Amino acid sequence: MERKSFDELYRDILQQKIDLREPLPPEYDPLHLDCLLHPKNYAPVFQTTQFQNCEEEIKRKCIQSCLFEAIKEEENGKVSIDTEKCTGCGGCIHSCKPEKLQGSRDLLAVMMALRKKKGEAYILAAPAFMGQFGKKVTPGKLRSAFRILGFDGMVEVALFADILTMKEALEFDRHVRKAGDFQMTSCCCPIWISMLRKEKWMDHVPGAISPMIAAGRVVKRLHPEALTVFIGPCLAKKAEAREADVADAVDYVLTFQEVNDLFEAAKIDPKTLPERGRDHSSRAGRIYARTGGVSEAVTKTVRQLRSDGKSIQVKAEQADGVSDCRKLLERFRKGDSDANFLEGMGCKGGCVGGPKAMLSAKQGTEYVNEYGNAAKVKTPLENPYVMQLMKELGFDTVEALLEDETLFTRNFGKEFSDN
Repeated sequence: MERKSFDELYRDILQQKIDLREPLPPEYDPLHLDCLLHPKNYAPVFQTTQFQNCEEEIKRKCIQSCLFEAIKEEENGKVSIDTEKCTGCGGCIHSCKPEKLQGSRDLLAVMMALRKKKGEAYILAAPAFMGQFGKKVTPGKLRSAFRILGFDGMVEVALFADILTMKEALEFDRHVRKAGDFQMTSCCCPIWISMLRKEKWMDHVPGAISPMIAAGRVVKRLHPEALTVFIGPCLAKKAEAREADVADAVDYVLTFQEVNDLFEAAKIDPKTLPERGRDHSSRAGRIYARTGGVSEAVTKTVRQLRSDGKSIQVKAEQADGVSDCRKLLERFRKGDSDANFLEGMGCKGGCVGGPKAMLSAKQGTEYVNEYGNAAKVKTPLENPYVMQLMKELGFDTVEALLEDETLFTRNFGKEFSDN
């Protein structure tokens, strides 16, 4: 009997062709079902079939495609993926000619968790979400769609990008005081952080969590029993959410493609739903989703902090895509750049170019810029909702972010270098 594929099993479950209360029909692989029901037990990229039948050349290319050495050949000739090392960058999926690799899908696990939840459930929407589900699908209509599915609300992660912008700007103000000092952003991209770890640059990374983790932690601080589900265009966020020191924040990560699958299975058309409007983020937080957004946000916020105009200001350089990030780090190591703030994005175009986006990076950038320009305020220091939330969390001043050791701070294992 010919086995059905992982994707066929996934689709058949969503279309309710398979009842999970019954034994799995023999044409399906039990491993595939386990991957779907217990995604946290597997790497963000997993093998749908074993590699022992692959030609040596294909096997070698697969191993070489992983920048982080997460794919290895065992003594018996099988190839395995190290769950701890896999960052979810997805490079191996694209290089696998036999198509034996798949990105993790958390959708079924999310729906089961939603049915069993003890408290409230919240969607944490990445700044790249604008336009991903159609031109007419506004943030307010998305909120209505998630309410139908059983979520209590949708939180825009851009609001927490605002807070992290202030933290990174304060770190820059503290550490970059003269020519030769520099800072590497830690805010957004887990692939960039993984590259900095591998290349031994972490001494120049401030201990700031990502906006995704910040959103999850704040929601759980305010609602301790809450179920938190991040949605975005990125597989790597699935790996980030499981890292031991930040695993308290986000319960599950869904890609935009998974969310679209859910809307289709539930026969939900968000554009037809009523508005549930909110407007809490600044332009700075909203443009995090595209290349240069973090740099622009931090630059403007530092300028507001250093209003005398005499101190060193941000001179940023960005790279997007793994190859460009590697080239930027190599140039910087050789002294071929005079930048003092480096921003790296693992995908071309930034988060909008993520492997599980519904739009091209160009289209996604256009929607992000349009949404950013529509913001009522431009920077987090001007955003009353940021200040209100910070007070609710116990931060009396912006500068108190530097003293925080729990909520918005991450210990990367090394102290940020005081130059």
